Amino acid sequence: MLRRPVFTAILLLVVLTAEAQIFPVLDQNPASLRWYRLRTPHFNVLYPRGLDSTAQRTAQRIESLYEPASASLEKKPRRISLLIQNQTTNSNGFVTLFPRRSEFFAIPPQDPGLLGTFNWLDQLAVHEYRHVVQNDKALQGYGRFLYTVFGNSGLFLPLLTVPDWFAEGDAVSTETLLSTSGRGRIPNFDVGMRANLLAGRRFDYPKAVGGSYRDNVPNHYVLGYFMTTYLKRTYGPDVWSRVLNRNYRRFPWPFAFSASIKDETKLRTEDLYRKTMDDLTESWQKQQERLTITPATLLPVEAEKADSKRPVFTNYQYPQFLADSTVLCVKSGLGDTPRLVILGKNGTEKTIFVQGFPNDPSMLSATANKVCWIEFGYDPRWGQRIYSNVRLLDLTTGTVTRLTHRARYTAAALSPDNSKIGVVQNTERYKTQLLVLDGKTGKVVKILSNPENEFFLHPRWLADNKTLSVVALKNNRKTILTIDTETNARTELLPYANENLSNPQPWRDYIFYNSPRSGIDNIYAVNVRTKQVSQVTSRPLAAYHATVSPSGTALAFDDFAATGYRIARMSLNSSDWKAVPTSPNAPGQVQPVRFFGSLPSIEPGASQGRQILTDSVPVSAPYPSTRFRRLANAVNVYSWGPTISSTGQALSVGLSSQDLLSTTQIGVGYGYNQAERVGNFYANLSYQGLYPIFDLSFQHGNRNTSLYIDRVAPADSLRSDQWQYNQLTAGIRLPLQLTNSKYMQGLNLSAYYSYLQVSGYDLPFRYITDVGSAGSLNALTYGFSYSRVLRQSKRDVAPRWGQTISANWRTTPFGGRLTAEQWGIQGNVYLPGIGKHQAIRLRGGYQEQSRGTYRFSALVFYPRGQSYISDDQITAGSVEYRLPIADTHWSLGRWLYVQRIKAAGFFDAAEGQSLIEVRDRFGRLSGYQTERQGYRTTGLDVSFVFNALRLRTPLEAGFRTIYNITTQQWLVQPLVIDIGF
Repeated sequence: MLRRPVFTAILLLVVLTAEAQIFPVLDQNPASLRWYRLRTPHFNVLYPRGLDSTAQRTAQRIESLYEPASASLEKKPRRISLLIQNQTTNSNGFVTLFPRRSEFFAIPPQDPGLLGTFNWLDQLAVHEYRHVVQNDKALQGYGRFLYTVFGNSGLFLPLLTVPDWFAEGDAVSTETLLSTSGRGRIPNFDVGMRANLLAGRRFDYPKAVGGSYRDNVPNHYVLGYFMTTYLKRTYGPDVWSRVLNRNYRRFPWPFAFSASIKDETKLRTEDLYRKTMDDLTESWQKQQERLTITPATLLPVEAEKADSKRPVFTNYQYPQFLADSTVLCVKSGLGDTPRLVILGKNGTEKTIFVQGFPNDPSMLSATANKVCWIEFGYDPRWGQRIYSNVRLLDLTTGTVTRLTHRARYTAAALSPDNSKIGVVQNTERYKTQLLVLDGKTGKVVKILSNPENEFFLHPRWLADNKTLSVVALKNNRKTILTIDTETNARTELLPYANENLSNPQPWRDYIFYNSPRSGIDNIYAVNVRTKQVSQVTSRPLAAYHATVSPSGTALAFDDFAATGYRIARMSLNSSDWKAVPTSPNAPGQVQPVRFFGSLPSIEPGASQGRQILTDSVPVSAPYPSTRFRRLANAVNVYSWGPTISSTGQALSVGLSSQDLLSTTQIGVGYGYNQAERVGNFYANLSYQGLYPIFDLSFQHGNRNTSLYIDRVAPADSLRSDQWQYNQLTAGIRLPLQLTNSKYMQGLNLSAYYSYLQVSGYDLPFRYITDVGSAGSLNALTYGFSYSRVLRQSKRDVAPRWGQTISANWRTTPFGGRLTAEQWGIQGNVYLPGIGKHQAIRLRGGYQEQSRGTYRFSALVFYPRGQSYISDDQITAGSVEYRLPIADTHWSLGRWLYVQRIKAAGFFDAAEGQSLIEVRDRFGRLSGYQTERQGYRTTGLDVSFVFNALRLRTPLEAGFRTIYNITTQQWLVQPLVIDIGF
């Protein structure tokens, strides 16, 4: 009697899976991290311990941008909270309404196409704050009414009427016009659009918005920047303010935004797109006419083809010579996850390693026998804590080593003799350091001083194995430095300038690098002795990542085209290079094409914003700091009012709360079940600030039950009853993220207690799955699940390799009139199909349930199209084959854009076995007999990936045809796979 309660208590603290409604797992910081708050006139800035000076600078910067960044939309937003995250190495930022806040990830990216010459937090301040302005612009007309009734959820509908190409394009335009950097000034940002238009690939508007599984469709940032900028150039810098005013004051039908543009400019959205593309094509064609192209030969590759003519968009990037005839590079694209491939003689291509989740620094470093790169490393529990580690591959043995653990390295370079690795480290205090690691152990050998906290990009070793070349960013200007790692002596090879330099590559007396000074990214070289600058390449679209062959006779680089990056090779002869002035702003230089035209001088707030971002932030700390405690701020109501469930059968009125640190979620309210015409009160709580997650929910309300009391179906035998219930569910779960390779891995443990008490149940009997007149049910549920699934490319329809397993146990250990015990195990194996993106899933499960007075719902899957039979023992299996049918790009006016057709064939089977009572003719129990039942179904799923109403978010729906082999019946069902939101 003692052992079982003790064992149960231990399991309750260790494992579990829930039957109750539970909140999703959010990304949290470690529980030990202390938070502080600064209050400015318009912002609450939250930051972790150690980021005091960074928080003060950011608070002053974003407060000074409050008016300039909102001027052209003519809306001054409400106060908002800003969180500065410092545990991640993923460079990002966002604004959300649930709850309303913005988050900045304090880790500058190595990607020059994103960073430019910006200070990273300054860029986030402009771009993300513009989203705050956009959201608050919806607080007018019906948007104001919906916000009053629903809270932040009420703004979802008005904001849904505005395409996200506007939101991101307008934010990119703002970061560009209010600064001397920004993506609108970076040729890499629009290189995909340029390639398509110059190649005659002008996609129709639905495809430009919805995307493709075959072609490179520039994202909504690029599309939106050009469309929003074109309209401002043509109809004035405040035109979008006028359009949004119209949009939020008209009925929110699907094309209200397009109608608002037409009312203001006489252009529909499609007309705006067409005119924008016309303008871009003309500008870029004129740019091409002025070019003298440097000849180069593209190395042959084995890129995937969608059909005999159209290749799938595939990139080959970051070349590194292994020998004069072989090049190592990274292959990726719509049909390929990142992988290291060797391009050899006679057009051969060999994959040598499939990478996991690279923290792509826009570079690769290799010698003749080793290669290193950076990959993300994930904390098992804390989603906000993401590391970046060095991985090392020995090309001679094939051995892969994770050289560092729990590190924050964002770029890595091997020395020519393999003895050292130079890395860029970004600390939790927003400091940048250059470190030298031991090439074998990964241990830190030396930390180079950086007293002015310059940001470093793309380190490379010189041939002496002791000097590093690196791009340095300071005060919105870049240069290339050489740094002696033994003496820390620094040499500036170029003057600090607003020039987006990247990827230095030493060779003899030169350092090659990338620069967009002509308006097209090309390769330049600076002589380390004379400081003379020369242009090495002049390619139609772009040339990146120069690398020199071991013999010094050839140069390889990335060359871009509409089908993706390819590795180009050219002869290396310095006499062919074109000498250019050292300064990019010297007289006579080719001026870049600037699509924004005169907007920097006429956009409201633009000149003021540029002045603010040019000035240094005062060192003083005008905003007092106070401690921000999790529990004291756990309640943060962001939405209220009615909601509708996904089934459409339940309505509820309540409050939703989530604290700013994403540790506490609360929902309270009253729900009404339309099917049963009864209501209930509910309260749900999930606390996720500790290592295990604690969940608690309570419901009190009514239910309706109707059943035939004599178990036959004359009309007079059907009786109904309304009864009351109280349900309490409490438990813990432990979700663990274990990914450290190309496989996504996760482990979940959970344990829940559930108590259901029923009163007022007056029917003479109950279903065995209901509590009914038995009064109450006390149950425990324990669960375990593990998955290891291969990362998918966009074109894959399912994982092509992987395994998952789940096990659950349900029991009623506390006694009472209702007793039951059930356990089940289920597993999946994913295998590659015949075609590249096809997949097979094998599924099997076993469930056993004791003969008690209560029955739980199924733990294993059941054949599709067959009603569930609660047998004592169930063995189930399934075979499923998934494949893409066609990439279609079909448009049906404004209403529908179909991207893809997919199919899946399946065969399901289940065997049930139960012990059945045998009674004599007087109704007395005479024994038991085993009854076995078999169920077989087969069928075909056909689904369509499509965009509706010109929304970018794809949906997937279709139909399922099932043939029940057991009953010999056909069944056709609608199939909704992904609603997208």
